[in-house]
Amino acid sequence: MAEKRNIFLIGPMGAGKSTIGRYLAKQLNMEFYDSDQEIENRTGVDISWVFDLEGEIGFRKREKNIINELTKKKGIVLATGGGSIILKESRNFLSGRGIVIYLKTSIEKQIIRTQKDKKRPLLQKDNSSTSIRTVLENLAIVRNPWYEEIADVTISTDYKSARSVAYFIFQSLEKK
Repeated sequence: MAEKRNIFLIGPMGAGKSTIGRYLAKQLNMEFYDSDQEIENRTGVDISWVFDLEGEIGFRKREKNIINELTKKKGIVLATGGGSIILKESRNFLSGRGIVIYLKTSIEKQIIRTQKDKKRPLLQKDNSSTSIRTVLENLAIVRNPWYEEIADVTISTDYKSARSVAYFIFQSLEKK
């Protein structure tokens, strides 16, 4: 890859965006950013706190601004939050400013990978009548078409290591 193009990782929570993004950035000698981490760094509180204080609408506005800023950088790997594709403006920033990689995963893997994570506001709602599986299935119905719409490359992360997914991404970029 002669020129370092921006690489943006999208997909549902638990797909491995942050883990794979860090590994990929290291292998490609690029700067790594995580949009959720950037929001936490700038607000001084975790994502759940932002959700509690500002609601999802307030959080998405912050997220859109961070994505706009970060996608203007050159030669970065960006791991986005699972809902980063909800706002049309954010989708446009991502699809217009880099290569978009959709990391796809099954509901089963999401449950396994997120079950002990207390930093997932959409899974922490005190809603005993709605199972985590139902929440994830409902999110997938809404979000998967948007992931597919802007993706340049799609790869399943089920049963694959971060290293093998990063290698597949690297090979895909070589062909573009």
